[in-house]
Amino acid sequence: MRICGIVLAAGAGTRYGSPKGLARTADGEPWVARGVRTLQHGGCDQVLVVVGARADEVAALVPDSARVVEARDWAAGLSASLRAGLRAAQGSASSDPVTGADQGAFDAVVVLPVDTPDAPASVVHRVIVSLRRGAPLVQGVYGGMPGHPVAIERSHFATLSDAVEGDRGARPYLVTRGVVEVECGDLWSGADIDRR
Repeated sequence: MRICGIVLAAGAGTRYGSPKGLARTADGEPWVARGVRTLQHGGCDQVLVVVGARADEVAALVPDSARVVEARDWAAGLSASLRAGLRAAQGSASSDPVTGADQGAFDAVVVLPVDTPDAPASVVHRVIVSLRRGAPLVQGVYGGMPGHPVAIERSHFATLSDAVEGDRGARPYLVTRGVVEVECGDLWSGADIDRR
């Protein structure tokens, strides 16, 4: 199973005061770089970073090991960013960096918003384990409360893209499709950073 990590970093960050894709940790590391590393260390084969607001500035902070995808309609809300990521993962076939051989399309994605810079790679790994055991939709939960990351098997890419709209995420879709919830509260708080 080939898995693509997606960092959602396209929003304007209205409540935060600026795009969260430009935010940095206290020691200066860009949140987007942290998200890429978390997904890579958690078991993703490739990572895409979806940019939108101040796209060029955010893209400049993305490590060379990840690929930038622009959501031109990012102002329509979170759904636009998610659709752009799923579309890129669905149409993406990466090649082996040494041989150049086509490695085929991705079988699943793991989605992580940029405003979760404290998420450890272990939560990504735990969600991927459930995915590899046959669950087509998996969501990390914290004390029973839904959070991230979220893993989505390829068969759901198109229907999920059609189902999400505005600033609503995938949760309603996941619930109606029997998402497997994986408790990760022993690994991390699950908290996103909404304000400075």
